[in-house]
Amino acid sequence: MQRVVILGGGVGGTLTANLLVRKLRSRIEQDKVSVTVVDQTGAHVYQPGFMYIAFGAEQEKHLKRPERTLLDRDVHLVVSEVTRIDESSQEVVLANGQNLPYDYLVLATGSRITPEELPFFDQEAHHFYTAGAAARLREALDAFTGGRIVVAIAGMPYKCPPAPLEVSLLIEAELRKRKIREQSEVHFCSPIGRAFTIETVSEMVTPIMERKGVQIHTFFNVEQIDPDRKVIVSLEGEELPYDLLILVPPHHGAKFLVDSGLAPAPGGWLPTDRHTLQVGGRPNVFALGDATDLPLSKAGSTAHFEAPVVAEQVASAVKGIAPDMKTGNYEGNVMCFFETGDNRGTLLQFDYEHPPHPPTPNRLWHYGKLIFNRVYWFTVPQGRV
Repeated sequence: MQRVVILGGGVGGTLTANLLVRKLRSRIEQDKVSVTVVDQTGAHVYQPGFMYIAFGAEQEKHLKRPERTLLDRDVHLVVSEVTRIDESSQEVVLANGQNLPYDYLVLATGSRITPEELPFFDQEAHHFYTAGAAARLREALDAFTGGRIVVAIAGMPYKCPPAPLEVSLLIEAELRKRKIREQSEVHFCSPIGRAFTIETVSEMVTPIMERKGVQIHTFFNVEQIDPDRKVIVSLEGEELPYDLLILVPPHHGAKFLVDSGLAPAPGGWLPTDRHTLQVGGRPNVFALGDATDLPLSKAGSTAHFEAPVVAEQVASAVKGIAPDMKTGNYEGNVMCFFETGDNRGTLLQFDYEHPPHPPTPNRLWHYGKLIFNRVYWFTVPQGRV
């Protein structure tokens, strides 16, 4: 029997597993192939919804479902933490004492946040990368009656690159709605020389921020927090006072990938072929989603487009045939919504060769995002869209 082991039960791992069993159903029924997903918690979480918790538009209970309910009946699920990958024996070592042998390995391990890397982060800063943190940010916004709000980034790369900009614009809109905008300032700090990494997106969003009075600070890489003076200090030497501080925490790949020799320290991002999604030239190991080092957004939509490629690559290898180059070749496709406040949004759609040209923000894309948040459970993990 050939064994496919998929590490991670997020959108990338779940979708890859479901697509793969469809391609290999006859072999699975003949007991020639097994497909196993390993997930640390057994709960599938829709992470893009966390930002909406911070603005009172979503609840945690709507953003989590048992992973088992989203997987095809022929996919095995193992709930355990992964401690190591032993390439010499081709085994995944689990914290529950089990060793899972594999012939093909798919790494959909996502990214992890490490706010503890920045002293005083937990004491002084808020973020929205977990449901609990987003709820605490909501409480802080409720208590805010005026002053300076600073949104900044404490390390790159990070999940959902548009999110800090979206949060800045959503906060600005909320302050106007609550009639405390005049006694408030909103500052956005970018670690590069413009508001957003992709120039065409920056050209779209910068005039919106300027029109709404959101002050942009470029080349501001957060180095330290001074809790006594309520100031953040950049690597470049700039200081910025705050009354309410919102920071994107540092992000890294899974630690066991570094410990196992698959990903380099300190980042822990897997060296991934930009088209086949093979890891470090290994013919039987693939990666997708946040875990890769590809020059793309770390976002669920990226994993959404990569999963069919990985499924085709693995299924073809199992069958001993060449992959279909139409479905088994990743072109860098990404598509995601971008909130701009005031019930308006736009769409970012791009690939390796074509930058996004976002349409003028309007209500259609804003409500499209809200609808997508609801229908996600019935579409994306099953490969219906």
